[in-house]
Amino acid sequence: MSKNSLVRLVEEEKIMNKIHVIRNHKVMLDFDLAEMYGVETND
Repeated sequence: MSKNSLVRLVEEEKIMNKIHVIRNHKVMLDFDLAEMYGVETND
């Protein structure tokens, strides 16, 4: 496995760990998305 493949796999796993199932729907919380995109959430 190449280094790029390993890095991509780790990044995908981090994202998958932030996906929650609520009432049979896959959701991500706003602060998790904000962290991924490097922005702040609105309060």
